[in-house]
Amino acid sequence: MTDLADGETFAMQGSGAKPYVLKNSGGVYSCSCPAWRNQSASPERRSCKHLKKLRGEAAESERVGGAAAAPATTRAGKAPVSADSSAGAASEASEASAPPLLLAHVWDSEVDLAGWWMSEKLDGVRAYWDGQQFVSRLGNRYHAPPWFTAGLPRFPLDGELWLDRKAFQRTVSIVRRQDQSDAWREIKFLVFDAPGHGGSFEARVQHYHSFIARERPSFAQAHPHEPCRGVDHLRGELKRVEALGGEGLMLRRPGSAYEVGRSHSLLKVKSFFDAEARVIGHQDGAGRHRGRLGALLVELQDGTRFAVGSGLSDAERGAPPPLGSIITFRYQELSDGGVPRFPTYVGVRHDVAWKSGSAPGKSEVRPAAAKPGSRRK
Repeated sequence: MTDLADGETFAMQGSGAKPYVLKNSGGVYSCSCPAWRNQSASPERRSCKHLKKLRGEAAESERVGGAAAAPATTRAGKAPVSADSSAGAASEASEASAPPLLLAHVWDSEVDLAGWWMSEKLDGVRAYWDGQQFVSRLGNRYHAPPWFTAGLPRFPLDGELWLDRKAFQRTVSIVRRQDQSDAWREIKFLVFDAPGHGGSFEARVQHYHSFIARERPSFAQAHPHEPCRGVDHLRGELKRVEALGGEGLMLRRPGSAYEVGRSHSLLKVKSFFDAEARVIGHQDGAGRHRGRLGALLVELQDGTRFAVGSGLSDAERGAPPPLGSIITFRYQELSDGGVPRFPTYVGVRHDVAWKSGSAPGKSEVRPAAAKPGSRRK
């Protein structure tokens, strides 16, 4: 059996002109072939004939637990299953198992945030501790080692698996591993809420602060909050955080309950816009990027298409996100035609569901607030 080391890729010739790219990313194997992309299972549960050919039938069956989703096929008398319908089935399944999370709205510059609880918006991976395991926004388990979860409570915690500012992709590569590796020692679980407590925000904060101070779990910390003193304080803190490479700020309304879904009691403040898009093509590079990726061809949920060529590392250009991947990108503003201007790649998202047909600025593709005091274009 041939196998791939962590981070290694392998090109396997299929029936087409271009070979398929097989990759191991922290124990999560992928293939750029349509059969792998169009499965409704989560990425770590997918397989295909190319992976089976490379690693062997037995190894692949053991890796996915004998439950790899079948590729989209044509049944007698029925139309072929499309990638969109397969993705829709995956989305519905994910929503059914997703944890009951509180999600933020964007600050509209009109709400007076004086007295609200302010904290840094973390550029990590949102994680819900259900008392036994970490679960993603879509209900997928994060395979944290027992020594990482030792000391965590039996009650739910909401927080972020975080490594450092500007380390989103490294964080993702670690927490998506299934081998419970020592790489988890780089990660901290930063707690910012206790959903099951039932009290006000202040009571919930006191609840998990008391537990962490008493039990001192090795890899969990309470994420700090401070009262916002007004717009000038907000602007100064936002400038400080972004200068350090941070994403922005989160604001919690004092006395608020933990609501499931999007709530105006939780607001995010950033001085740039961001959104998600689906990769639909790879554009060949030129010049110093000849022979590797030049830009990702992507599509917004409303069908708007454009290219994202900035922000990609040399390693990512050599092994780009496969077709069908969901990426986050940042941009300055929308053109008159609704196309993001100066888009910059941030990373691959594994914790959002894709729903075609939504307009930009809604659902998961909602741009962040403009810099406080400026006018959104």
